[in-house]
Amino acid sequence: MTTRTKIYFVSDVHLGINSEFTSEYRELLLIKWLDEIKTDATEIVLAGDIFDFWFEYKHVAPRGFNRIISKLREISDSGIKITYFTGNHDMWIFGYLPEAIGAELIRGIQIREINGKKLYIGHGDGLGPYDKSYNFLKKIFSSKFFQFLFKLVHPEISFRIALKWSSSSRKKHKYPAKTDFNDEWLVMFAKTVLEKEHIDFFVFGHRHIPFQAQIGDNTVFTNLGDWLFNFSYAVFDGEKMELKRMLHE
Repeated sequence: MTTRTKIYFVSDVHLGINSEFTSEYRELLLIKWLDEIKTDATEIVLAGDIFDFWFEYKHVAPRGFNRIISKLREISDSGIKITYFTGNHDMWIFGYLPEAIGAELIRGIQIREINGKKLYIGHGDGLGPYDKSYNFLKKIFSSKFFQFLFKLVHPEISFRIALKWSSSSRKKHKYPAKTDFNDEWLVMFAKTVLEKEHIDFFVFGHRHIPFQAQIGDNTVFTNLGDWLFNFSYAVFDGEKMELKRMLHE
């Protein structure tokens, strides 16, 4: 029997929208990936934006994700820990989803020590002073008052508006392949953290660019990429962090 020792990280699947690959295709591929890694995974970290839009009313939640929710519940029921970090597209997860899949919900950053290695984990949105316009919007979207107002809108209308806004926002974003990541906001933020404390591994999503960079003498920065085009993920074995890709047709 395989010993479960590895922690897997994935982010930015954005289920619910179609890109070059349909949402259904990516959901089924994600389920296949979960089945492959469950043999040696001790934990699966969902590092935000697994869904392109998520909002839970008291008696209403987004439809169309029964397969992935059921698979994640199966995974957690088997004894594998699931940790869900909210992102900028699914910050409105409240009580239903974590309960449905058996996950621990984390908002913001978590610093943890594993096997003597310190990990700094989060989705990555809103960190540092680099994107002031988004940081302002995040404060609004995170406010209880705004969430209350949003709940007053009928789901048929609110979901349509949110999905249209999300699609429009994504078209304005470009994620070029790059070799020098020193000007990446999250890398710059990570370096400011290192000025105050040592971190062995930074793990973020959000930027959709799968890459790893050495940013200190003994510090590795990992951006998880996405499952819109790259199908990338990271795995930590207690000593090293590897960035990998899921094979697909």
